Amino acid sequence: MKLYDSALAPNPRRVRIFLAEKGLEIEKVPVDLAKAENRSPEFLAKNPLGGVPVLELDDGTCLAETVAICRYFEETRPDPPLMGVDALDRARVEMWNRRMEFEVFLPIAQVFRNTHDFFKGRIPQVPAWGEVCREAAEKRLAWLDEVLGERPFIAGERFTIADITALCGIDFGRVTGIRIGSDQKNLARWHEAVSGRPSAGA
Repeated sequence: MKLYDSALAPNPRRVRIFLAEKGLEIEKVPVDLAKAENRSPEFLAKNPLGGVPVLELDDGTCLAETVAICRYFEETRPDPPLMGVDALDRARVEMWNRRMEFEVFLPIAQVFRNTHDFFKGRIPQVPAWGEVCREAAEKRLAWLDEVLGERPFIAGERFTIADITALCGIDFGRVTGIRIGSDQKNLARWHEAVSGRPSAGA
């Protein structure tokens, strides 16, 4: 089993943290995004969309998309549970993880895609859209600060994949100057707690 990985991208980090929380270690194959190794014919045979991470199983089956990979490991290594413990809890975790993806992670990623030099000449960039996304991301961080005033973790009382998604998105925001506000005490408390977990360094 191999995980095609990149130290630069936030999605592979989500899987690495998930694996670390599960106590799993698998072989990691670095993919150099700066050299467009993810656009090579060999890599595109594993994931036609060219994204990382990709999990390659021992029989050659390849799984792409971060949450799909995490779901595979949740099913094969259920403890500790990171995607819920019963029908209602799984639905709640899924709800909050999707909110973190669409409302926090995605706008932060779009700021990077549309304003950062890394993507110049690689994809069409719309800097004005990047700034719209920056404003949206900052508003959502303020909202998340309110959410975290009610409970210790994003989906409730336990650390879940929703916390992983939010952590990786917020940390990635530093590249384009998106930060937790000085007045966002609940978000800062949560960030300190989840960043202090050993898995955060994976």
